[in-house]
Amino acid sequence: MSEIERRKRDHIDIVLAGGARHSVPAGFDLVRFRHNALPEVDFDAIDLSTSFLGRPLRLPFLASSMTGGPDVSDRINRAIAEAAEHMGFAMGVGSQRIALTTGDSSGLGPELRRIAPSIPIYGNLGAIQLVNGMGLDEARRAVDQLGADALILHLNPVQEAVQPGGDRNWSRVQAAIEGLARALPVPVIAKEVGSGISGEVARRLVDCGVAAIDVAGAGGTSWAAVEGARLGGSDGQNLGEIFRDWGIPTPVCLAEVRAACPDVPLIASGGIRHGLDAAKAIRLGADLSAQAASLLPAAMAGTEAVLAHVQAFADALRIACLATGSKDLPALRRAPLL
Repeated sequence: MSEIERRKRDHIDIVLAGGARHSVPAGFDLVRFRHNALPEVDFDAIDLSTSFLGRPLRLPFLASSMTGGPDVSDRINRAIAEAAEHMGFAMGVGSQRIALTTGDSSGLGPELRRIAPSIPIYGNLGAIQLVNGMGLDEARRAVDQLGADALILHLNPVQEAVQPGGDRNWSRVQAAIEGLARALPVPVIAKEVGSGISGEVARRLVDCGVAAIDVAGAGGTSWAAVEGARLGGSDGQNLGEIFRDWGIPTPVCLAEVRAACPDVPLIASGGIRHGLDAAKAIRLGADLSAQAASLLPAAMAGTEAVLAHVQAFADALRIACLATGSKDLPALRRAPLL
């Protein structure tokens, strides 16, 4: 097993152990809907369908990027793909860097598209790799490997800075993103990994040609803490622990990015625990809500567990719609808050 494969397997084990979350919650509990005791809405007729980047979805949910190389990756991706095809939600894969450099698809090959022919599937590369030897050719291969509908570029400067041997030179990354976004034949989605995207940075990304933003704010998994768990040592000298709670809370990101980019398709991730958090995120401007760490135990268990997890998510979202008198997602976006 290579060092990068070992690191990614460590990531899964650390996240599953539950000790790498932000110690400060995302803040969705501070957002409260005004209850409607007479909603005049049929629960079973509530419409949760939407579209994202031109593709229809039956549920405003994205199974977000988790892994891109460990030996468990095939099992995880297969379970998510089968559930996504059955329920009509979107799927994002983990980093394809290993698959591109070694030729080992690690569950990130055309079989995913055969399993899930009708749903959006999003490829994934680290934005920092665009100035470290990867470019348009590798991005095209990442898209072609999956028959992907879009390519996620993840932004993770804090994780890279904490990680031993991480990529710390972030100069020229914006120009590289712009060059790729202008040339790639599918949309580019910019995504943080848990420290959030501000309104100002979102505006810069959209001006570069990025088609959608996943704010991935603080409040869920802390990738600084994940790397810190691999580092060990005392908290006072462990960079991962020092920066565990670094970032912009997800609700703040949503409000900023929606104000700065009124028309950009927007994904909420980072501390989305359940469908009620998703309802609040949609009310704050998101088009989709995404989960990764919260979904990972179910994905490890198999397709039926993923189906049950996402069904519970949908049920909670639908109850929030009922209790605000919202017959569909456009109505939920107008639901009054306290």
